[in-house]
Parts: sequence; C-alpha cells; structure tokens
Amino acid sequence: MRGMNPSVALDLPNAPFRRRTFRVLAIGLLWGLIINPVFESLHFYEVMARTLCITLGAWSAFELAARLPRRLPRWIARWAWQTLALAAAIPPSAVLVYLVVSAQDPLPLWRTQERMVGMSIMIVTGLLFGPWIGITALMRQVRGETERLALRLQLQQSEHQRQLLDARLSLLNAQVNPHFLFNTLANVRELVESGAPQAADVLNSLIAYLRASVPRLQEPTTRLEEEIELARAYLEVMQMRIPDRLSYRITLPAAAADVRCLPMCVLTLVENAVRHGIDPSETGGEVEVRVRLDQLRCHIEVIDTGLGYAPHRDEGSGGSLGTGLESLRQRLALAYPEQAALRIEALLPRGTQAEIEFPAQMELK
Repeated sequence: MRGMNPSVALDLPNAPFRRRTFRVLAIGLLWGLIINPVFESLHFYEVMARTLCITLGAWSAFELAARLPRRLPRWIARWAWQTLALAAAIPPSAVLVYLVVSAQDPLPLWRTQERMVGMSIMIVTGLLFGPWIGITALMRQVRGETERLALRLQLQQSEHQRQLLDARLSLLNAQVNPHFLFNTLANVRELVESGAPQAADVLNSLIAYLRASVPRLQEPTTRLEEEIELARAYLEVMQMRIPDRLSYRITLPAAAADVRCLPMCVLTLVENAVRHGIDPSETGGEVEVRVRLDQLRCHIEVIDTGLGYAPHRDEGSGGSLGTGLESLRQRLALAYPEQAALRIEALLPRGTQAEIEFPAQMELK
C-alpha cells in the first residue's frame, strides 16, 4: 500500500494471493452458513455456492478498485472508492448468479417470487456485511504496511548510522598517520641537532619503517603479526636513539598471528610507553609487549617500567587520554561496538600497563 493519499492507489497485492483467496472463500462460506436457515427449499451446498460466487464477484471489484483509476479526485479517498465498488458489485453479482441458476426454469427470474425473495435476501445481507468486511481488510492492510514501513525506516537508519561510523573511523585512522609522524620526526630532529653519530642510521631505519607502515593506514584492519613487527621496528628505531635506557621484549603466540586488528593499535600503546614512560626517565626502563588469546577474545598488553603515564603530561589532554590513546579508544568503539576496551593502569613501584581487548577474528584465507 502506498498510503492513504486520496490520489494514490492502494497497493493491495502485498499479502500473498493464496492467503487472501482463502480468506475470501472463508467469508463466503460463513455468510452462507449464517443465512442458510432462511432458504428452506435449497440444499446447504446450493446456498454456499451462491454466496461464494457473490463474494468472489464483490471482492474482484474491490481488488480492481485498488488499481483503477490510477488517480482519483481529491474529494474521495481510495479506501472509500474500494468500499463503494465492493458494495456496488454485490447486487449485479447476485442477479448474475440467479440468472444462471434459473436459466432452465419455465418462467423468467423476475416472475418467480421465491427466487426473487432469495436474491433480495442475499443482496440485503451482502450490503449489510460486505462493506464492513472490506473496511476491515483495508485496516489490516494499512497496519501491515505501516509495520513494513517502520521496519524499512529502521533499516535505513541503521544503514545511515553504519555509514556515519565508517566515516568517523576513516577520519580517526587518518589522524593516526600525522600523529605518529610528528612524534617520530621530532625525535630524529633531536638526534640531528645534537650531532649524534647514529642519526643517519635512525633516519634510514625510520624511512624503511614508514614505507611499510603508512600504506596500512588505508586498510580497515590488518594482521596482528604485521602490527607486532611494526611495533618492533619502532622500538628498534628508538633503541638506536637511547640504547642505554631502552630495552624491550615481545611475546606473540603463533595462534594469534592471523588475528585481525586495527592499524597502528599496538604501535600507539608502544609509542605512549616510550614517550611518557621511558624517555622522560633518567634511568630508562623496559617495554614489554604481550599478546594472549582468551577463548574468542584477544588481549594486547604493553607494560613499561618507566615513570608511568600521567594524562597531564600529554599536551592538550586536559587531564584525559592523550591524542593517540583517545583516538585509539574511539577507533575501537567504532570498529567493535560494545565489544572492545582500552584500559590503562599504573604499576607499583613505577610503570604503566596498557591493555586493549577485542574480538579475536581470524584473517580469511
């Protein structure tokens, strides 16, 4: 049904044709059952056959009026037009039925009082109940179409929300790239300005690393093994800059190598551990990356023994998560709605443990 606009036709064929036919036949049989006691001279099946024929004729007019004419005057609604068509079809349908059954009679139909009385009873009872049955059918159809429209609207809203989330996730992924580049290039600048002999080696390692890492930012997910290797390359670069103050360990079970994860998710945790824990510390410390699978969940832990992460030390954080961690938190929430978590915990006597948890979805082969 396209709505109750008077100028637009009702689209009734939404319901299965077979189901509608059974309903019409049931109405005709019920009608015949109700008026059967009045026709003492007719067999039960004769009354039923006549009411069925009249019902089918009226319903055919009802269905036809749902489509023709395609546009109605604004002063009449489609449902009213269909109801009038149903009522108008009952008398000629009854006359046609009685003309057929009286074809072999010696007298014409209008001269046979008994048949005229029977025909009049069927016309009157049909006009009493037929329009109400048609209106009931329209109400059922309107209700069903309303439910379908509501479901269609919900599906459209869900699709719009999904597109919005995809756009936000793409934006957040794009923000990771300059964030990492600026921080790492700042470290290289410090080496060059201080005249450190390993500056060239660090720069070469950084160039090789960026060639491998930046293209992955365009992908929605990547393999966890590749993310771990990127984090390892970053730690190697940083270890060349502060070899006496940074050590690291990485543990990746073979079963977790093909788990899909967000690009730069491990690197974000590692970078924060080095930047806020190891680098500011005079004695440095160790960064440990641990991956474990717990049933259908993947846990990535980054633990450092440095000063520990303090939100107020991250520029512009306002006492909350820094740019990289806040971006990672939002990316996890968008990629795994209500299924992922980012936790940061201070360790004693010093250090920080950062952990991300998300569904362990394996790479498709």
